[in-house]
Amino acid sequence: MTARLTSRTRWTVAVLAAVATLIVALICQLRDSPSTAPQRAPAAREHRDADTAAALAGPRQRADLPPCPSGATGAGPPALRGVLVECAADGSAVDVARALAGRRVLLNLWAYWCAECVAELPAMAEYQRRAGPDVMVVTVHQDENETAALLRLADLGVRLPTLQDGRRRVAAALRVANVMPATVLVRPDGSVAQTLPRAFASAEEIAAAVGDKAW
Repeated sequence: MTARLTSRTRWTVAVLAAVATLIVALICQLRDSPSTAPQRAPAAREHRDADTAAALAGPRQRADLPPCPSGATGAGPPALRGVLVECAADGSAVDVARALAGRRVLLNLWAYWCAECVAELPAMAEYQRRAGPDVMVVTVHQDENETAALLRLADLGVRLPTLQDGRRRVAAALRVANVMPATVLVRPDGSVAQTLPRAFASAEEIAAAVGDKAW
């Protein structure tokens, strides 16, 4: 009788041990699954849900920005073909490559929360005034908060063509490092003459850095 009970006990222990092993393996598999699956970062947005056309009407009126450039002769910078963003002045769609085609363009990449960018914007406006029609300065706002960008430009009194690019499409297409401010010089033939990932304190500094540079 004792021997029979011992055999049953051993058999029960073996079965329980096997079941426990299976449970532990299943728990480990479930625990490890999320870390092995690819993780997707939240998608960047062009602008906030709050930035509806109605909500932006007031800030756009205050900023009083000029229209964004429209299509010119030529196909524009090859790297920017197919890149569509929004014009901060009126919310219209801008085909960036076509808009810049055939022009000497200074693209200034910034965001409303970037202190160096904000300090630099008046210098960009002054550089545009001095350069005249030979160069077109276009700012590219790289944050989804379009209202904040418009109000910042209004407060600064800076009235330059501005692209709303919350997804950083322009910077990605031109392979600009994720730093701000940054300035990109685009030739009339669409090629990039120079990329300057730095801040400028004055129009004189911009002119000295830009120079001719075969631009």
